Amino acid sequence: GVAGLERPPLSAGRAGRTALGADSSARLPPSPPAGEPLQRERQAGEECGLARQVSAEVEKWVRVNRRPRKRKRRETEEVFAKLLPDQLLLLLEHLLEQTTLNPRTLQRLERTYHLPEQDAEVRHRWCELVVKHKYKKAYGHVERFLQEDQAMGIYLYGELMVNEDARQQQLARKCFELSKEQMDRSSAEVVAEMLF
Repeated sequence: GVAGLERPPLSAGRAGRTALGADSSARLPPSPPAGEPLQRERQAGEECGLARQVSAEVEKWVRVNRRPRKRKRRETEEVFAKLLPDQLLLLLEHLLEQTTLNPRTLQRLERTYHLPEQDAEVRHRWCELVVKHKYKKAYGHVERFLQEDQAMGIYLYGELMVNEDARQQQLARKCFELSKEQMDRSSAEVVAEMLF
């Protein structure tokens, strides 16, 4: 080689690796005390992973929603992941941001995640989707929700009325008539003001 510029050996041997290992560990941050920050970091990482999984599912549903009615035989069927209740809630919130979801997509969503059997939070978001997209086949779910989950139903009454859809308004009034006796007085007054 050129005088004074000798190439270092490719392998420094066992002693070189040990020295390098010791040197690189000196740059690592100190271990967290009692493992608590590590747990928080792991939990944040898991939550981020769960949110990423939901984003991937949202993209699949948006693709399914865009597909034409007639499908080519060779096209592969979309496979959806099993989601935890919090992920399902997040998925439905993202889908609420979509301008339009066709009835086929809504029906498949309902069947895939068994939405009418989920917890009240998930059913509430499902009912919001039903109302927003005027998915008439699931109006029975909205009716059931308004009767069984009255405390959470107040917002839904507003959604039914704001669309100025005669059938939705009729549904809201019918549900209120059936359940106003079981409602607390202040809630009943708020809903009555919205409806009449």
